[in-house]
Amino acid sequence: MIQILKHFGWTWSGLIISDDDYGVHAARSFHSDLGPAGGGCLAYTEILPWGDDPAELRRIVDVMRKSTARVVIVFAHKIDMVNLMEEVVRQNVTGLQWMASEAWTLAPELQTPHLMPYLGGTLGIAILRGEMPGFRDFLLQIRPDQHHNTRTGNNVVNQFWEHTFQCRFAPPPAGWVEARGELCTGQEVIENVETDFLDDSDLRPEYNVYKAVYALAYALDDILQCEPGRGPFSNNTCAHLQRMEPWQLMYFMEKVNFTTTFGDQVSFDENGDALPVYDIMNWLPDGRAKVQRVGEVKRSAFKGEELTLDEGKIFWNFESKQPPRSVCSESCPPGTRMARKKGEPECCFDCVPCSEGKISNTTDSMECTSCPEDFWSSPQRDHCVPKKTDFLSYHEPLGICLTTTSLLGTCICVVVLGIFIHHRSTPIVRANNSELSFQLLVSLKFCFLCSLLFIGRPRLWTCQLRHAAFGISFVLCVSCILVKTMVVLAVFRASKPGGESSLKWFGAVQQRGTVLVLTSVQAAICTVWLVSASPVPHKNTQYHSDKIVYECAVGSTVGFTVLLGYIGLLAVLSCLLAFLARNLPDSFNEAKLITFSMLIFCAVWVAFVPAYISSPGKYADAVEVFAILASSFGILVALFGPKCYIILLRPEKNTKKAIMGRGIGS
Repeated sequence: MIQILKHFGWTWSGLIISDDDYGVHAARSFHSDLGPAGGGCLAYTEILPWGDDPAELRRIVDVMRKSTARVVIVFAHKIDMVNLMEEVVRQNVTGLQWMASEAWTLAPELQTPHLMPYLGGTLGIAILRGEMPGFRDFLLQIRPDQHHNTRTGNNVVNQFWEHTFQCRFAPPPAGWVEARGELCTGQEVIENVETDFLDDSDLRPEYNVYKAVYALAYALDDILQCEPGRGPFSNNTCAHLQRMEPWQLMYFMEKVNFTTTFGDQVSFDENGDALPVYDIMNWLPDGRAKVQRVGEVKRSAFKGEELTLDEGKIFWNFESKQPPRSVCSESCPPGTRMARKKGEPECCFDCVPCSEGKISNTTDSMECTSCPEDFWSSPQRDHCVPKKTDFLSYHEPLGICLTTTSLLGTCICVVVLGIFIHHRSTPIVRANNSELSFQLLVSLKFCFLCSLLFIGRPRLWTCQLRHAAFGISFVLCVSCILVKTMVVLAVFRASKPGGESSLKWFGAVQQRGTVLVLTSVQAAICTVWLVSASPVPHKNTQYHSDKIVYECAVGSTVGFTVLLGYIGLLAVLSCLLAFLARNLPDSFNEAKLITFSMLIFCAVWVAFVPAYISSPGKYADAVEVFAILASSFGILVALFGPKCYIILLRPEKNTKKAIMGRGIGS
């Protein structure tokens, strides 16, 4: 029965048993096998009362009617079922799928048109039907004259003969009330009489007896075939039929293995039990009740229990003409897990969706499985999908904006450099140290271009190059500004009496050497950083659970700090020197512009540090790019904006007289 439950997915059923050894033993065995076999749970277990107990039967049927279980399994005798069905009819409880034990599967008392609306479609198990060759011929050869016992006159054959042919073998005693009937001759033709005695088409218990006798015969034959000195018992002895012990017979019985002429294999398991084979019967409403075989359940020593069903032949007593659904809770689809309901059987559960990052890809999953690190759960939570990647891309609006700004700054630097080269002989260009201005414009162009290394998916070479290029470019830029400031101070000092010697320390060669030395220090810092703890691409899964953030791990925080600190040191020094030179005469008032540009530079990078630390993933790169662009534009506009204005729009001020008289700031 459990195999049938499993086959149709009936995990929620009710059990009704008779109050005797048959029912109690069946219930105990059913309970013990149901869970391990995966046959589901029982909604209720009820015991039928002895005799006719209307109140108890009414209570049991009421439980059946209120239960959500649509399958009812009954281990009871047919008389118990008759009483139960009377109450079922009284309460008109329909829509149930009955499953019958072998005790009432073939009971004609229940196969009536009156009960078919309730019991139609019943599935039951019955002892295997078999055929015994020669059995009908044997029955036809039985004659009472061969078995007549004149002393008792009460043997079974005589009684059967008298009942079938309505005759007597001897006159009734004097005074016997029923004196009808002729004397039996023993020569009556039994083939001419309709009797169930000759019906060998449905031999079930008889077939079991037939197999049992043959099993014993095979065991006895093995005993007779045993050769002394080669026997299975102590000292290689054999069993003797005249003084054989029961355990010796059991030994040979366990070894029996034969196949009947009907094709059934007969053998015994390690417990001495015969391997069971049952027919599965289905009740059909066909004018009058009809039961047909629709399959079988058999257990073999090698394959375990096997169920064979011809579902096309099964009659279902429901409007849908399909097997009913009998479950406490519907199956949990993929993407969910089963959560047991407190205080209820294990078949009753809720389906809880898997949490983010976890999946279940099977029905009725007990647990949700976490996706691998680089994967995330699908919206349905039934499979893992690769995580989306996140980095500052050239294709997103922020990346496009920063890229455009970087290229714009580069183009402006090129244009300004072209203007300065074209007007290199004019007083305003010559008065502001044209060589350092050219170097400053080239370094600013590198500053704008290095920001592009922070955009796009991080690679090993971009991670290593981005900070090195940024650090060296900015040190080159700030070094040029620092040297320009120092030159301004030296020129002013040289203009005073006794200060002529100060200019010899700030000639063209010294200026180039100072810029080179200051830049080389930054190059050395970058080299040590890259060699000792180089920045590398890193897949960060901590910022977003459903995304992989590609970023550059700095490798050494100390190296990054020293790089920024050195730039900051030069910028602060430039700012201080420019601040000291702010009140010089107008002919040297570039110091005011340097002061303003360095204040912008320092303000941007002071704000950068907390913003960079608090920005996750690609936004940290965006903050750094913004700081690079903002500080670069600050220097470019503050230092070169006024000069380009005079060169292009106020050429009348681009004269030596104007510069020496009013200066570029007037």
